[in-house]
Amino acid sequence: MISYLLPAIQVRWPPEDAHKTIWIQQNNAPSHLPADDVEFARAVALTGLDIRLRNQLTNSLDMNCLDLGFFASLQSLTDRTTSKDMDELIQNVIMEYENYNPIILNRVFLTLQGCMIEVMKDNGGNRYKIPHMSKERLEALDMLPKVLSCDSQLVQRALKLLSN
Repeated sequence: MISYLLPAIQVRWPPEDAHKTIWIQQNNAPSHLPADDVEFARAVALTGLDIRLRNQLTNSLDMNCLDLGFFASLQSLTDRTTSKDMDELIQNVIMEYENYNPIILNRVFLTLQGCMIEVMKDNGGNRYKIPHMSKERLEALDMLPKVLSCDSQLVQRALKLLSN
């Protein structure tokens, strides 16, 4: 993450958003960095950006946007290429990653945000349908949001549930 991800973020992060926090979400695999990793924090400090680690919720498929959204989307693109061996497969994955359309990734995170809102509406439960918002149509109209808004009363209710 220090050698590849941080430099990639520095190159691609829009200067006008340099003051915003960048959250790197990981699943809870033992091989990932702890959120308070000292070496990672030192490397982040050198970037001049506010980059933080966050682990995704466990056992919640709809909250697993990396595996089910981004990686699945990236895999579908990579599957369209032919690889003769492992080295070529790795190069194809890197090529697809570097050419990945961030608008598609925005759709993944909008779905995640919609699911999070639905979880709050269900008092932390999972008895909801994944919200659909006609993203392709909104995108065609140049009206696709980057973030979803959430009712402040819903947030307060969720925070109260968490504190109990």
